[in-house]
Amino acid sequence: MIRLEKRPQPSRIWSYLAPVGAVIITMLVGGALFAVLGKDPVEAIRTIFWDPVFGEFAFYYRPQLLVKAAPLILIAIGLSLGFRAGIWNIGAEGQYIMGALAGAGVGLAYYPLEAAYIFPLMVIAGAFGGWAWGMIPGILKARFGTNEILVSLMLVYVAEQLLAKMALGLLRNPDGRGFPGSRNLQQYPSAHNAEIFAGTGVHWGVVAALIAVIFAYVLFTRHLLGFQIKLTGQAPKAARFAGVNPARLTLICLGLSGALAGLAGMFEVSGPAGQINIDFNVGYGFTAIIVAFLGRLHPVGILLAGLLLALTIIGGENAESNLGLPAAAIQMFQGMLLFFLLAVDVLTNYRLRWKTAEVA
Repeated sequence: MIRLEKRPQPSRIWSYLAPVGAVIITMLVGGALFAVLGKDPVEAIRTIFWDPVFGEFAFYYRPQLLVKAAPLILIAIGLSLGFRAGIWNIGAEGQYIMGALAGAGVGLAYYPLEAAYIFPLMVIAGAFGGWAWGMIPGILKARFGTNEILVSLMLVYVAEQLLAKMALGLLRNPDGRGFPGSRNLQQYPSAHNAEIFAGTGVHWGVVAALIAVIFAYVLFTRHLLGFQIKLTGQAPKAARFAGVNPARLTLICLGLSGALAGLAGMFEVSGPAGQINIDFNVGYGFTAIIVAFLGRLHPVGILLAGLLLALTIIGGENAESNLGLPAAAIQMFQGMLLFFLLAVDVLTNYRLRWKTAEVA
């Protein structure tokens, strides 16, 4: 029989092989799922992973990979700050929504004024909205010792209700003939997160995501705060002995995490989405959790994992339209990545041993 034996030290090789192994197993099991649904598994996997990068219309899809990956990377970088310190912010989706509401609210408050300072103000408001929403579980945890997982997750549903209220009430387009949703920010130049390179769709959110990756890399490798975050996650008692204030670190991590998620929401609502609507949130906050773990909580790993998840999103949409695969199957396929990553990751801390049955 097979048993697990704890390693003296985590395996460095398996820590790098686990994401690759998870992707390969996901492709195999996902292919089997598509076959059960009556689709050609090879064609489905090729449509998802190959066509957006090397297919006939790859010239269009390649920039879109950056556009789709940008919010995932921004949010996942923020999550990685807390996850490394053992602070589990599961409510990035709510912080993403609140950043979008705050950013769009500032932009619409100035409508129809044309001024260069409106978009920068929206950026600040978006970051503040996410930061404020992230600070709620942070303050409650620091002051009363509440569980940040439950609080941040429940705040997602509060944020979704606020989103619906705003789309149907305060932010609804007065010229929209009663339909829900705000004015389209893409038609308001001062508040529009316009594309930087014509015809690519690449906007300022992509630039912000790349800056966040560099910022996180410097923080983790060159700054005292990054060392304190890492030390708190690996040895909390040693961190307190070294003078790290757990409450202060909780507020910093949840605040930064919320601010980055809020920025992602602001760039999306003023760019690709264009308006506040009931179905504005598309699950970026939850998908970013997969990105953070798939990237091993490392900034460069998160960058690559974000591009990989963006590839499955774009390729999945192609598979839905071209092969008739149901959306639920594509979502299950993406969820398999995290499931198999966690499964394979066991081998980082444990090794498999064959145990022969003893003869009585």
